[in-house]
Amino acid sequence: MKITLKRTPEQVELVKAMASRNKTVAYEAQVALAEFIGPVLAEVLNQAPTVSNLFQSLQFNADDNPSIPLDLYYNISDEDYVNVWSQSHAGGLPTNQVLPTASELKLATYSLDSAVSFDRRYAAKSRMDVVSKTFTRVAQEILIKQETTSATLLMTSVANASTNSKPHVQTSRVASKFTLADMNDLLTLAKRINTSWIGGTPTTRTKGVTDLICSPEVVQDIRSMAYNAINSQDADGTAPTTEGLAAPDELRMNIFRDAGLPEFYGLSIMEINELGTNEKFNNLFDTAAGGTTYTNADARNIVFDTSTDDFVLGVDRTKDSLIRAVAVDAESGSEFTLIADDQYSIRQNKIGYFGSIDEGRVVLDNRVLVGKIVGP
Repeated sequence: MKITLKRTPEQVELVKAMASRNKTVAYEAQVALAEFIGPVLAEVLNQAPTVSNLFQSLQFNADDNPSIPLDLYYNISDEDYVNVWSQSHAGGLPTNQVLPTASELKLATYSLDSAVSFDRRYAAKSRMDVVSKTFTRVAQEILIKQETTSATLLMTSVANASTNSKPHVQTSRVASKFTLADMNDLLTLAKRINTSWIGGTPTTRTKGVTDLICSPEVVQDIRSMAYNAINSQDADGTAPTTEGLAAPDELRMNIFRDAGLPEFYGLSIMEINELGTNEKFNNLFDTAAGGTTYTNADARNIVFDTSTDDFVLGVDRTKDSLIRAVAVDAESGSEFTLIADDQYSIRQNKIGYFGSIDEGRVVLDNRVLVGKIVGP
């Protein structure tokens, strides 16, 4: 992520004005720059390819109390109740609320903020690079908080989820390896847990998984299909032989050409460093899973251990289930509010900015989430 202020005469003069000894002129220049850069930061946050942007934005007025009528998001169910996962504050433990479908769900929102400052002499010398990196740091700090909040909600929602007596998380077919059979398993699992209100075939049939969130090691396993065996069992159903069965030449060449793997097997691949053994998001799933025992069609049982196991998250983005309610500022019309920080006096020789975003995230239907544990 990089934000760059172009060195145009207008912007140079604006930055220089922030270092003026006239307090009124300096503050007006700071406010003008904040009004200009605030919407830009909002766009950067919304377009970053991160876990937080798996959520669909639901905008509301800053002074409003956002809510969602659940009956508009669900079909008639047997019990007339649904499970909704949400957080009451940033970094808090997501809770599962059992609500009737005819209920109005009030969304708990919280503020994610960041404050930065830089020496006034950089503005006086028109150091556009320093000012640009200051705003980049604001966006980075907000994005880190959004990532952690989103991952906590997703991992908690999927860890112990079960629909139609089927857990949403399975173990890999082959020990310590993610194979094509595991992708196939996730697609079938998603079909089985996404049924109509009478338990049959839904009228709008989708493949159930659109995105895979993986660690670099899992993506390595996918790339290795270009030259390694891909079968998870022999013709008689037993474990694969040492030689294994290679993928068709056409598939292997496609993988070889598309080494970046933005998409594979009809699924978008999102590679993140926070997944993997002993990584941050793995630790979140480990905490949420507790002592739960996971299995698969081959009855390979695993109790998740972040020190040895990896995790792959499958998401169906065709459904309006992952919701991010975000406040829109009445004056600027932007989701991100950037304000000139007035706590510094001329004697302190600093220029500061304070930025914040008011949002709340919920998982209205955890059937859009499935997972695969890659463990020994």
